[in-house]
Formats: sequence, C-alpha cells, structure tokens
Amino acid sequence: MSWITFISWLRPNGSSPPPKRLGFGQGSSTPQRTRAYTRLLKRIPPDTEALWQEVAPFVQPDRGVLVVDDTTLDKPHARKMALVRRHWSGKHKRVVQGINLISLLWTEGQARLPCDFRLYNRAEDGLFRALLQTAHARGFQPRLVAFDSWYASLANLKYVRQLGWEWFTRLKANRLVSVEGECRNRPVSSWSIPAEGCVMHLKGYGWVKVFKTVTPNGREEYRATSRLDMTLEESAAYGRHAWQIEVYHQGLKQFTGIERGPFRVAEAQRNHIGLAIGAFLRLEVARLQRGISWFEAKQAILREAIRHYLASPSLILHSTA
Repeated sequence: MSWITFISWLRPNGSSPPPKRLGFGQGSSTPQRTRAYTRLLKRIPPDTEALWQEVAPFVQPDRGVLVVDDTTLDKPHARKMALVRRHWSGKHKRVVQGINLISLLWTEGQARLPCDFRLYNRAEDGLFRALLQTAHARGFQPRLVAFDSWYASLANLKYVRQLGWEWFTRLKANRLVSVEGECRNRPVSSWSIPAEGCVMHLKGYGWVKVFKTVTPNGREEYRATSRLDMTLEESAAYGRHAWQIEVYHQGLKQFTGIERGPFRVAEAQRNHIGLAIGAFLRLEVARLQRGISWFEAKQAILREAIRHYLASPSLILHSTA
C-alpha cells in the first residue's frame, strides 16, 4: 500500500465518508481522486532539502561511504507522463519504460540512509556531479565515494578528485591502462593482474589501483580506486558497502509504493517520489534503532497512525468539485 492509498483509506470507524464530503471517496471516479492528489503534491516545494534535514541527525559526514547509483521505476503503462523515458533496467535485463532515479546513499556497512536524489531529465546534465557538489556543501568528508562503471567517466573521476575525495568504482573491460615501464595503453582485460591488485595508469586520469575478480558464473570484473594503498580485503569490504544501494533500491520499491504514482505532471511525480524516499528513511531508522525488519516497521507505523487518528479524527477532506 502506498502512502497516498493509506491516506485515502483512513476513515473514522473504518468506513468511507459520503462522496460529497471528500470529493475522492467512495463513489467518485479515479480521475477525480488523481487530480486531487496532484493538486496536493504540486504545493510541495520541489527540492530535497526536507529529506536532508530529516536524515542529517543519523549520518556521520566525516565517516562512512557515499554511494551513487540509479534505478528505473517501472512505468510500463504510462501514457504522456512527465519524466518517463526508456531506460536500461538491471532488474529486467533490457530497456524498459520508466523514471530513472539517481540516489546518493550514506552507509558505514549497516545503515542504508538516503541523503539526496535526482530524477533523470533530458534537459539536465551532470546529475552525478550535482549530487556530490551538494554533499560537499553539506560538509561530507567520506572515506570514499563508490559508484558503478556507468559513472566512471574521466570527467566524473576528476571531479571527485577535485573535491579532495577518494573513489572506488568498477571499470569496463575495454578501459585503457598501462603499467610502469610500459608506455602502450591496452584494455584492462588484456593485462595479468595479481590477486592483491596492481597499480596502473588509467589513460587520461593518472595512477589508480586495479583489482580483478571472477564472479561465480565465471565473468571477470575489474574494480579500481584512487587509493593506491588499498588492500584486497579493503576492496572486498568497500564492494559490500557499494552493494548496500542495491538493497536500498529493492526495499524502496517493495515497501513505499514509489512506483505507483499515476501523476502526469512532473512536480507531482517528483514530490511523490520524494515522499516515498522520506517514508523509507523512517523505516530504515526504525530498523536500526529497534532491530526490526522494514516490514515490521511499516506495520507498526500504520497501526500507530490508525490508532491516533481513530482516537481523535481531525482530518476532513472536503469536496474539491
């Protein structure tokens, strides 16, 4: 159940009010309800500052790891919906129709705390750098920034270095590197890399340390970092840190209804997504503080909200017709 569905179902004594009182209760059409929700969401300021104000007390800006990655919010049946484009989906292993959500997550290995986000828009560029620039302005000094090969362009790597931060990423097999004493650049996959990693020169950037791993299905992967003294054990640990954003995206979709916003207007869609991320943050804080699962945290929040409302029903949504 999404947060919008929960609000629309919340009634005194568990019954639906007369249609004329609410305008989008029982007896009103789905388009009427959607328009009412859209007007509500358009009134919210379109920024992520509210998310930061809520998460700030729980993060340690001078510790932990910042992770950047994106996910596609599926919109298979969307028609003329703002922000919906065709994107590659890691879940479906193909190009699908949806909204591309780019997330900035803080973790120390256990916590999965969303600090910022952006939505892909063809008119905007440099969203990766915009997220890091905002984090830098907020006082973050992480151990390093982790991200996937999609964001490992030379411009992005140099920007992280410009901020004074270290980085950790995956490299595509065709990235050109060389070793000391060898001037010729070759694809990283063509070099023999020892298990403990190898310091190599990344073309256009400078010296980095590269690790080679083999997945259970036999696929070779290459990870690189600006930290030339990183050990194999540290590389594995930071790989687990980076994986936390995958777990976050899965939980975000499963427990907040983030993909269920039927809004065509960009402002309403953006604010729906922002509120869903805020809802996940509360689930994650409950998980960390109380040692319970996201499912248990969500059920506890719903029970408490219903209990308080039924004790003193003060919310009356009048007709907008």
